[in-house]
Amino acid sequence: MTQHVDWLSDLQERAANYATSLKLQRQQLAPAEFWYPYGTMSNFNIISSLLTGPNRTLLRDINPKRAADIGAADGDVAFFLEQEGWDMTIIDNPPTNWNGLRGAKLFKEATGSKVRIVETDLDAQFTLTDEYDLVFFMGILYHLKNPFFALEGLGLRARHAIVSTRVMRWSKPLSSNETNNPRQLLEHLPVAYLLDSFECNNDPTNYWIFSDAGLRRILDRTGWNILDYLIAGEKENADPFSAANDARAFALLESRHFTRR
Repeated sequence: MTQHVDWLSDLQERAANYATSLKLQRQQLAPAEFWYPYGTMSNFNIISSLLTGPNRTLLRDINPKRAADIGAADGDVAFFLEQEGWDMTIIDNPPTNWNGLRGAKLFKEATGSKVRIVETDLDAQFTLTDEYDLVFFMGILYHLKNPFFALEGLGLRARHAIVSTRVMRWSKPLSSNETNNPRQLLEHLPVAYLLDSFECNNDPTNYWIFSDAGLRRILDRTGWNILDYLIAGEKENADPFSAANDARAFALLESRHFTRR
């Protein structure tokens, strides 16, 4: 292994160990159903697969280490990176957060953490007041009514971003008769599919599912350069609505707003 791989693998291992201790700590604070039910520390497994070449030491080399976790659930990533020496901010919207951000606030108080918690509605005309060297924007984009505005605004305040969102390869058949109305291949068209209210995961906060080309286009149009990119999950049959055909794109981005300075 190269030095790059060793360093990121070590971070991935520390993240896994932190997830175990985090679960034990939270058991002492509130019942299991209070906490966000999906493990977000596993994002570091994906990040290890995503980052290539010199980008594998990006999280080590960024200085100063100032980052925001946007749409942070209970703030797992922020609290972990604080232990790694980062100055962290959680940015989320209580009405759409699993427990109204009470989980992040409870854990912060119980542990004496200095992580800042900022309540912001990303579907409003928000403005981030601080600049960040990195933002985590994972699993949020398809929950936003106006992803163009959000990505453009982030690019003015963050040098780098790690973004993930659900993507599609195929359209939904136009009717239940798939023989007469077959699905269409969309991955090379720069498009997005607007979901019906309960079409995806029975969740009305799901809005836009991009094709691969559509995601790359909106990232470019909002001022981001793609440094690393991968698609995980059900890549071959990815569609915008079914649980079985869920695929996610992950990208490391750099804002052209900062590179032009």
